[in-house]
Amino acid sequence: MMLKEYQKQALAEVRQFLEHLETWRKKVLAMDPEQTMDWVAPAWREAGKLDALVPRRNGLNHPLPCYCLKVPTGGGKTLLAVKVIDLVNHHFRLKSTGLVLWVVPTTQIYNQTLGALKDRDHPYRQQLDLASANRTVVLEKTDRFRPQDVEENLCILLLMLPSANRETKEQLRMFRDSGGFDAFFPTEDDNEGHDALLAKFPNLNAFDPAGGWHRQVRTSLGNTLRTLAPLIILDEGHKAYSRGAKETLEGFNPSMIVELSATPPKGANVLVEITGQALLREEMVKLDLNIFNKKSPSWQDTLIAAVEHRNALEAKALEYEDETGDYIRPICVIQVERTGRDQRGAGFIHADDARDYLLTHPGIKPEYIAVKTSGRDDLKEVDEVGGLLSRDCPIRFIITKQALQEGWDCSFAYVLAILANPSAKTALTQLVGRILRQPFARKTHVRELDESYVYAFQRRGQDLLQEVRRGFGLEGLQGLEPKLVDDVGGKGPRELVPATPRRRFRQAAKNLVLPAFMVKEGSSGASGEWRLVDFEEDILSRVRWQDMNPSRLFDLNLGDTGRRELALKAGLDVEPLFEDLDAQGLPAKEGVIDLYFAASHLGDIVPNPWRAAGLAKDVFDALLEKHSQDRVGANYLFVLEELRKELSLQRDTLCQEAFRQLLASGEMRFIVVAKDLGFNKPPTKIETVMTRQANREDGKPFQANLFSAMDESELNGLENKVATYLDKQARLFFWYRNRARRDYFVQGWKPGKIYADFIMTLKPDDQEANDEYHQVFVVETKGLHLERSADTDYKRSVFDICNDHAKKADWAEFVPAMQRKAVRFEIVDEEEWERKLGDVLAG
Repeated sequence: MMLKEYQKQALAEVRQFLEHLETWRKKVLAMDPEQTMDWVAPAWREAGKLDALVPRRNGLNHPLPCYCLKVPTGGGKTLLAVKVIDLVNHHFRLKSTGLVLWVVPTTQIYNQTLGALKDRDHPYRQQLDLASANRTVVLEKTDRFRPQDVEENLCILLLMLPSANRETKEQLRMFRDSGGFDAFFPTEDDNEGHDALLAKFPNLNAFDPAGGWHRQVRTSLGNTLRTLAPLIILDEGHKAYSRGAKETLEGFNPSMIVELSATPPKGANVLVEITGQALLREEMVKLDLNIFNKKSPSWQDTLIAAVEHRNALEAKALEYEDETGDYIRPICVIQVERTGRDQRGAGFIHADDARDYLLTHPGIKPEYIAVKTSGRDDLKEVDEVGGLLSRDCPIRFIITKQALQEGWDCSFAYVLAILANPSAKTALTQLVGRILRQPFARKTHVRELDESYVYAFQRRGQDLLQEVRRGFGLEGLQGLEPKLVDDVGGKGPRELVPATPRRRFRQAAKNLVLPAFMVKEGSSGASGEWRLVDFEEDILSRVRWQDMNPSRLFDLNLGDTGRRELALKAGLDVEPLFEDLDAQGLPAKEGVIDLYFAASHLGDIVPNPWRAAGLAKDVFDALLEKHSQDRVGANYLFVLEELRKELSLQRDTLCQEAFRQLLASGEMRFIVVAKDLGFNKPPTKIETVMTRQANREDGKPFQANLFSAMDESELNGLENKVATYLDKQARLFFWYRNRARRDYFVQGWKPGKIYADFIMTLKPDDQEANDEYHQVFVVETKGLHLERSADTDYKRSVFDICNDHAKKADWAEFVPAMQRKAVRFEIVDEEEWERKLGDVLAG
């Protein structure tokens, strides 16, 4: 396997450090055989490292060289690891045999690494065989081996870090006495041998003497490792920095620890740092990353856009194969919200929802789709017959929730469809690196096949870009963020600018705490703790679903759209409505629709699938009494959509009743709590993507906004007018542009949270020059096209309740800093915004 230039440079740096290590070790050991002096730090300095070395010692209290290779995702860290093993053996351990303890954090990475190292045709195994003269033995912790095996071979023992945690060592097999490693220890009657071994390795586990018995070393795998001075290769090294993990690894008495990580933590000794730019130069990553943010309320629209783009990429890949012979099969990774068998419905996008919808698309066969979750692994069989890169593999779509976060090594993944709730910010952050590897680690020079693609469901533009940037950071690809292209962009690279509140507002903003609807945990008793209201747990769960009545749709007008080959079948233990059979007496295959489909279609409104199917049955039963089977069948989807609208309105009404009952009973209150809920206080720091600084309408900089850094894209036309007006008012203390899905919100009786546009504070009339405020306003602006919308009416109703209860609340009950502070909520319409704000400011 040919090494990339950055890999050659990295290995050269490792070799240089190892040479300095060996020189200093010999020098110090000649003066200090007990190794009380450190010989690692001087070697580190001589290797030219400017950062101070964080010293480590092994379980024998000997100096422990521990260093990190910072390798971005897709940078070939496993190849570097096998090369480093050869360098360590040649320049430090001075032998080609011995034990290497290869430690990984997860089962997925374990299986992937084990498969590669056991496969004699895999490049990683071939590199090890070259280093050991074909004497490589790959072991698992259940395997037995002898001293002769370690003396004559390069033994690679794979181990899961959790299984070696010393906090539970007495419960773990590897630290228990075992008959499989007797050859490494003195016989039971060799008391002197046990004494000598314990003197050499004081941290060995031993049977404590009792009843006259002599102290004996346990013949366990853990003790065996401690006697062999293993070289430790620590994959995903940043996950092994807890106190327990560090003690476990040091307790194996290693001769050296080599960490591999894309994101080393503070305290890691980073010897080699490979940048994202290095990978880009070597054609290792698919960039630019193209981001498409779908605003449609239907997640299906986002998924179908991703499907169609993948199909277009496959057409390009076929053309490329015809010209070059290189096979590429573009894959779309689909991230959903739920995967469990009993988690389908309740408004969440389930893996089965996505799979069922894919199968309605022409040309997508069941074998094209794989589901990868904690409970289901359709990729396991694929891995056993050549993997995803094989020409024989049919998979084009992989549905997951988070099972591909680690250990993923498929360069055919081109498209990422994020269907998770927009508030689930980790979804995109954790998965963006899964589609960045370049096939064959070289550019195809076909633009479409040299770039990657993200389709996101209802993200806010600025939030989306920041999620992607965070994802690049998690993959160690800092420096490549400008290689992002969003579907509303075209503005070129943008910088991420950090900002803190202006100094004169800082203390006041720190003390500002905003109210929220809270319920008492556990019961209404005095001992319960107030927590934030949860829509599903506290409101939706109280809805009287039996009060839903779809009778308004019994007289729904149906169009005569002609005969369609549809069959409506019953599911969920509901009697069949009607069934359209073909000549063989079997249900028609084209357009088969059943009540299970109806229940799934309504699941985000009515969580109980049996109730949802029953409501659908009531409507179709009534329509079938008045219309022919053909006409009802032809209008099936139209009826379902009308049913969705009707049930959605009724659900909101029932939720409103439950919401008001909670307030009336005192179980829920609109209060201020001292606890930082993550949204009820202005942020102490923000990061904003800057293209152009936002200014007032007159071109002057804003002076009264809490943060001076603000991109012009964060304010639309009306919002900029409002911000300009506020910025000029003498009574205004400060204003803040509240960011959707990140900052302050109010949870009403509908699923979505209400994120107002502005938070502003006012000074008292008689203290205009004083840097203090006595009123807080939460302001939502509405353009002309939204003034009389149902959404605006809903927000007005919620804000009215907020104001009513804010007047009753004693803010000092929980937060003394809010004493004598008034809080008001306002909707400001475009046609009267200036008059309304004038009234507000006049007090």
